[in-house]
Amino acid sequence: MLKFNFKKVTLDLTVKNSSITSAAQFLEKCSPLLIFAFLAAVSTLAYLNYYRNGLGLAYNDARSHLDIGRRVVEGLKPGLAQLGSVWLPLPHFLMVFTVWNDFMWHSGLSGALISMISFIGSGISIYLILKRLGAGLLARLVGVLVFALNLNVLYLQSTAMTELLLLFTITAAAYELIAWYQDENLFNLVKAAFFIMLSTLVRYDGWFLYAISAFFIVIHVFKKKGFKAAEGTFIFLSTLAAFGIFLWFMWNLLIFGDPLYFALGPYSAYAQQLQLKEAGNLATQGNIIFSLRIYLYSMIYATGATTVILGFLGLITFLFDKKLKVGLRYLATLLFTAPLIFNILALYLGFSVLFIQGVSGNTWFNVRYGVMMITSVAILIGYLVQKFGSFKYLIIGILLFTGFFSFANTDAVTIDDARVGSSQKNVSQVAGWIQTHAKDNQDEILISAASHDAIIFSSGLPMKRFIHEGTGAYWMSATKAPDIWARYIVMRTNDVNDQTFKLVKETGALSKYDLVLQGSFADIYELKGQYLNNLTPAPLPILRK
Repeated sequence: MLKFNFKKVTLDLTVKNSSITSAAQFLEKCSPLLIFAFLAAVSTLAYLNYYRNGLGLAYNDARSHLDIGRRVVEGLKPGLAQLGSVWLPLPHFLMVFTVWNDFMWHSGLSGALISMISFIGSGISIYLILKRLGAGLLARLVGVLVFALNLNVLYLQSTAMTELLLLFTITAAAYELIAWYQDENLFNLVKAAFFIMLSTLVRYDGWFLYAISAFFIVIHVFKKKGFKAAEGTFIFLSTLAAFGIFLWFMWNLLIFGDPLYFALGPYSAYAQQLQLKEAGNLATQGNIIFSLRIYLYSMIYATGATTVILGFLGLITFLFDKKLKVGLRYLATLLFTAPLIFNILALYLGFSVLFIQGVSGNTWFNVRYGVMMITSVAILIGYLVQKFGSFKYLIIGILLFTGFFSFANTDAVTIDDARVGSSQKNVSQVAGWIQTHAKDNQDEILISAASHDAIIFSSGLPMKRFIHEGTGAYWMSATKAPDIWARYIVMRTNDVNDQTFKLVKETGALSKYDLVLQGSFADIYELKGQYLNNLTPAPLPILRK
């Protein structure tokens, strides 16, 4: 007679369920550490790949960022004043700790290291935000992978560009703001203010993040506790969050004598956009539909059409999820869409320019701006996976399918963005001549860093060999009497937007120079032999003041 032991079966099932539960708990507990290790490994491999093939320094802007950091510690007039006025200072200040080393400078690792750390921080922030929103482990992992395996993100995190540092600071700020809303813990608000403050010192996108965060917080606290509480919370937030903005105005006032020098000065984005407008290349200004269209194109190219569509579905799902508090939905949506709103407004107002090949112009330019939505898209896709039940495996399958072809085709538009436009121009031709002919002497080179920082970097010569706008009295003296100070002059002849040509042409001193290279990007003039004995050796202590 067959006997069945129900107690034994029940006991076995209990043991198995207990083992599964323990494994799940262990995985849940260890997942942040595992994600950290995964992100660190991916980041390192990506950097080594782009360093090996030379693409890590393809962006002219990347070389300029590295040069700014280097000028703080080395040059004719080193010091914190070299941080400049147009680009915000935090990325360059962070480079100072490593860029003094020649390898860290010329390999680009000094700047890339900041991007790599930011890549890891952004991935972990995505994981934590999804956890705060109630997403399970699988959904959290999907969100992290959507971000971490994006080829444009992997490329930018391998460079000295500023996008990854900005992504990290705004995503970390978003996490702390969501945590503050849920827990009403003022310490979370302090941390949010800290990350907002950092973002305001990376890119001007952070200023917009501060504005919308302050707006939501004031409205939320006012509805709950009244005017006095809202006023106090605003002051509490702004004391730290807006401190970076205050410092930047004060910096421009003290160094350049104008608190708005960064916005309206000769090297500002405003001045550059004015030139583009005069040339008829600022089509988005005043056209909100075209601005929206151009930025959506940049999003699609930078994050992928499939991920943009899935991210939009995730946004709709999130907005109509009644299990979440209305205020939380509004706050998170505002934070997730902030980069989208900012970039469209910047294009519409003429503060930004973005070219999409075949849509606006015949080249790529600043298409990398679309990557600023990648963390938001990743979070929303993770949320979509959480809410779509059994359909989540279909979403994951679609992501794997499109991701495979993206990697197979090495489809990173940011690389194209780096290798066309100003980056496509032959700076290696001019830099190569300087390295070959000027390396064996110590004579100075007069050049505009604002126009030709990539040449300075690519020449491989010490920063102290160059007289540029940031060298104070050296620059003023050399542009009045170049033949006394500079053996070489690098400039775009007959281009008044090149400050060197604009100032030198008025001196009449070019007759004492020979045109030794007429390059596609700039020309090189060398002082004639009979005048070499008149050169003043540098550095001179009196001109360092």
